Amino acid sequence: MSAIDRTAHLNPWRHRSLTEKAVLALGMLLLAMIFPPFPTGALIAGIMASVTLLGARVPVRTWIACVLAPAGFLFLGALTLLVQFDGDRLSWAAGGGAAAAALIVRSLAGLFCLLFLALTTPASDLLAGLRRFGLPSEIAEVALLIYRMLFLFGDTAKTMDAAQAARLGHRGVRRRLHALGMLLASLLPRVMDRARRMEMGLAARAWDGEMRVLGRRPVLSMPALILILSLEAGTALLGVLAS
Repeated sequence: MSAIDRTAHLNPWRHRSLTEKAVLALGMLLLAMIFPPFPTGALIAGIMASVTLLGARVPVRTWIACVLAPAGFLFLGALTLLVQFDGDRLSWAAGGGAAAAALIVRSLAGLFCLLFLALTTPASDLLAGLRRFGLPSEIAEVALLIYRMLFLFGDTAKTMDAAQAARLGHRGVRRRLHALGMLLASLLPRVMDRARRMEMGLAARAWDGEMRVLGRRPVLSMPALILILSLEAGTALLGVLAS
């Protein structure tokens, strides 16, 4: 979460219009869901990976780190399509390889679309855009507070882990497991205490229930939007021909 948030804030495309990035990411995601994975899904995955790494210049290590966890779950899930139970016997499923490949390609295409949006747009900008599209302010405030709580959890867990390591709590597997159990047992009360103190600080500053953040609304570039729509139209045409 910290790496994603830092990359989104420091990315050179952070100051591009949210409309451009949303049209590109969500449009390609929709095409990946509608058209066959071969060749459309593979093309979308390649386009979105290239735009993210080459166009937006997202660090390769950060992008790979974000891809690894969901890709691992994806490949494990795809393995179940390769086999089938026939009575009490395990055998290879007919057409399982094609189904697994289609699932992997389509899912990776969707993942790359969402990663592009997440790594180039901070959460505050996304929520500000959703509010302009009619998202109730109460939902936006709850989402921002939950997002803040995630960082509170991570920061508190990191501090507690460093304190345990300074007290030799990581020497040996048995002692480390005991320290991990104590950390998990104490994490939620500490985080809730920090959240309560944050709430008291907001109340002391006459908080009216609305989280206001500084932000800019970049001007929409019509040439860039036309280029994005043309790219999506070409991808859709390829999908129609492949169908």
